[in-house]
Amino acid sequence: MGAYVEGVLLAAGESRRMGFPKPLLLIDGKTFIAHLCDTLLAELPRVLVVVGAHAQRIKPAIPESPRLTIIENPNYAMGQLSSLKAAVAAVDPRADAILVHLADQPLIRRQTVAALLEAYAAGSKKIVVARYQGQRGHPVIFDRSMFRELLDAPDTLGARAVVRKDAERVAYVEIDDRGVTTDLDFPDDLTRAGLGVPPAAPATRSPKQRQS
Repeated sequence: MGAYVEGVLLAAGESRRMGFPKPLLLIDGKTFIAHLCDTLLAELPRVLVVVGAHAQRIKPAIPESPRLTIIENPNYAMGQLSSLKAAVAAVDPRADAILVHLADQPLIRRQTVAALLEAYAAGSKKIVVARYQGQRGHPVIFDRSMFRELLDAPDTLGARAVVRKDAERVAYVEIDDRGVTTDLDFPDDLTRAGLGVPPAAPATRSPKQRQS
């Protein structure tokens, strides 16, 4: 019997740099959030979708499915890890691990999810990270034995602190999928990805402004 892995889709951010809720942007005629739910459910038995900022606008865009569970994170302003902690608390007790992905990275392929699951099931590493051309990104799988560390980690440091704590427990899976590292944070990111611009998008920001 294979490992039982649940999905976690983080969609609670404020999207301030985009100027529009990123989960509601469109890809192939679907919202990011609906597209990613379909991608993850193609390989996972259950997905926890964490919303926070813009929750009342985003929840209606989430497909109706008994395999999808919506979690509201009232502490979303504390950062991404606060949303991951909310999800970890709701994971099925039978789950061996969680596969975590971000709502602003809609370009990942179903095959990428399958490759990570295969690597986790076949190996002994407690953390499995997708990597594209040597650059690590998402999704990331955390074994259940990592849950306590995630819950105890400072929100200011994020899940990276857990990943970087011990290299011996981390496996990197090189995948030919640029969606692994394609973060869509600004309107010009969407333009480069061929996805248009959001409604009422703010002016394009310069590389110098991005660093601030």
